Amino acid sequence: MKMGASRLTAENNDRERALLGLVVGQDREAFSELFELYHPRLFKFIYRLTHSHTISDELVNDIMLLVWRKAGTFRGGSKVSTWIFGIAYRQSMRRLSRDKSKLFQSIDSVELAAEEGTTPEIENWVRQGLGALPEAQRFTAMLVFYLGLSYEEISNVTDCPVSTVKTRMFHVRRKLKDILPAIALPESERAQQ
Repeated sequence: MKMGASRLTAENNDRERALLGLVVGQDREAFSELFELYHPRLFKFIYRLTHSHTISDELVNDIMLLVWRKAGTFRGGSKVSTWIFGIAYRQSMRRLSRDKSKLFQSIDSVELAAEEGTTPEIENWVRQGLGALPEAQRFTAMLVFYLGLSYEEISNVTDCPVSTVKTRMFHVRRKLKDILPAIALPESERAQQ
């Protein structure tokens, strides 16, 4: 990470800590600003898991309501983003396990906005690869690839040892190495394998 980016990240975290401190005092304007900062990131993260705009929007609102209610429990041992994504992770896991049959639509029927510089075909290819992973590995991969969290941050978010995060990412990389080339083949060639 470049020095300027590191300073900017620290400044962002300081601002988020200040906002969270104001939220503890029930400051609605501070909460509104925090909500605006996190809504897009949380929505994108949850949408990649659920493929549902409605469920993603509901979960983001539920998560931010928990942030409002539990702001006073933030101990400051991590970045604010790690704490908020920890809440998001736990809420998403609860929702996924409760509504598993309703949540996962056919991958082919889902349309996601492509990342900057990414074609819809590549986005679909990656989504299919991630969809083939077990739930814990998929969550870990998304936290690494889409949110850019470190293994230590993911350990805090998921409440598991760093060694477990590393093991999951080892398996993610190994499995995607096998899965992605097969998905990239035209269907006629996949049928012949």
